[in-house]
Amino acid sequence: MPKLVKLYIRNVIIGFAIAAAFVAMLLWFNVMNIWHLVTHSDAGILAVFLLWFMHGIVFAGVQFAWAVMSLAEKPDSGRGGTPVAHDLQPALVPVKDRRDRKVKGRR
Repeated sequence: MPKLVKLYIRNVIIGFAIAAAFVAMLLWFNVMNIWHLVTHSDAGILAVFLLWFMHGIVFAGVQFAWAVMSLAEKPDSGRGGTPVAHDLQPALVPVKDRRDRKVKGRR
């Protein structure tokens, strides 16, 4: 199996595990009275499954994106980033007065 596929599967599993922990904490801490809603409803198990699955999709995507971005090589020399321009000059902007006459640019 290619390394990228193994990386993807591993990070999707990690993302869904994080989602399971997240949904368990939501239920444990009874956020927005969700424990009561789940336990006193006919579709409570379906609601918990969908909550876990939807959060799992999001967390798996974030986990995989983080893993892929961490694969980037660090630059060998220099401080990196975009160089800063030190010779900045203010730009003159033409301004019209209320009577639509052009006035010289102002600073």
